[in-house]
Formats: sequence, structure tokens, C-alpha cells
Amino acid sequence: MVDFTRYLFIRHERRGRVLTLTLDRPDKLNAVNAALHAELATVFNDAADDPLSDVIVLTGAGRAFSAGGDIDWMQTMIDEGFGQTAREAKRIILSMLDCEKPLIARVNGHAAGFGATLALFCDVVFAAETARIGDPHVSVGFTAGDGAAVIWPQLIGHARAKEWLMTGELMTASEAARIGLINHAVPAEELDARVDAFADKLLAGAPFAIRSTKMAVNITLRQIAASVMDACLAHEAMSNATRDHQEAVNAFRDGRKPSFGR
Repeated sequence: MVDFTRYLFIRHERRGRVLTLTLDRPDKLNAVNAALHAELATVFNDAADDPLSDVIVLTGAGRAFSAGGDIDWMQTMIDEGFGQTAREAKRIILSMLDCEKPLIARVNGHAAGFGATLALFCDVVFAAETARIGDPHVSVGFTAGDGAAVIWPQLIGHARAKEWLMTGELMTASEAARIGLINHAVPAEELDARVDAFADKLLAGAPFAIRSTKMAVNITLRQIAASVMDACLAHEAMSNATRDHQEAVNAFRDGRKPSFGR
């Protein structure tokens, strides 16, 4: 039996054979700190091994899916280094791709930065129309190297991916669905029903066929992730040590716009 109660910042619930994992820092818009990042590095392996579930739903507590990286954690990484974070980031992405069970993202609110990456590496993404999605790594002087450079081009093509990732802008869920970044943008009041209905449709299907089909589709994506994640994370580690990144963290704390160097 898998003990999900050991997780401090990921809550679990069960509805039959559907396991819901909820990022649980609602007072921080589920921003990822060191502890939550470490938990994400193991939770998808645990979910894969869980004998009581066949479908996994990933969502956020409160009004956001995840606001991305916690600003205080960013300062800690500047001070102490990026090595542990990089190792965990690679484990998170590969464990999501290697999890045979279908992963459904229930994007209840804004999904930004690594929060967007978590959603997009799920197999099917349902988002409330009120949600906004994007990766503002560059807005804080950071390379979008923790998975975004892998998944965005595969979903919407390289040109569109570079446009959104180089500007760091957020888009509406409806726009994300229109361009194929996510599967469905639905009225917020219908989100639970739509996710439940899709999960139930999967539960009614042939488990081995569904799981093996997912893994077959993921072969190429996993090969891409395995071949480029180290380089992507190395770029992110270098950006972690730049003046621009420190300036962006300082500016966020000061409530002002950053002044990037040239």
C-alpha cells in the first residue's frame, strides 16, 4: 500500500479508482517551494505503484493550479545552488512520462511557469475558462529549462512555442485550447463534471490497452526529454547565477519592475 499521507504539500483523495493529487499551498497559490518540489519528484512514481487507482487527476487547492516557483525558494537557489533542483526536475518530468496510468490535469486556476509544465506533461488537460496559462521564466531572468522547452514545441510547434516562451506572457485557457496547448477550456462550473466524466470513460475502457497506448505515444516524447533535459537544466542553472535573475527576484520583493542589463 502506498502511503500518500507522508506528503505535506500534496493532498490525496479517492473517488473509486480515481486518485486525485492536489497541490496544497493555497495561501501561496500553490507556488512550488523546495519541499513541494521534492515531493513532486516521488509522487508520480508512488501514484504509478498505487494498487487502488487506475486514473490520476492532478489539480490545485484554492483559486490557482500553481503560480510556478516560490520567490523565496528562488533566492535560496541563488544562494545555495541549483544542483538538487535540477536533479529533481528531471525526475519529475520523466516520472510523469513513465507513469502508465492516464494523468488528467484539472486546471482550476492560473498555471504559470513550472505549474504550466506540470499541467502540460499530463496526458489530457481540462482548464476552467477563467484560468490563464503561460511560462514567465524569462520575466524573472530565468531560462525556461525545467520542461517547457520540451513540451511546448511538441504541442504547438517551435515558432509558437518560442513566441510564448521568449515573452513569458500568459494566455487564456480558451486561447490555449484553440492553438492545441491544452485539450479543453470549459466553464468553471462545469470543470469537475467534465473531468469526472472523462476519468469514468477511461475507467470503463480496457486498462492494459489504454496504458500501453499512452506509453506507445510517449516513446518519442520521452526520448526527446531524455536527450535535452540535461542541457535545458544546465542553461537554467547558468541563468540562476545571472545578475538579471537576482534583479528580478529583488524587484518582485520590492514591488517594482526589474531593470535587466545589456
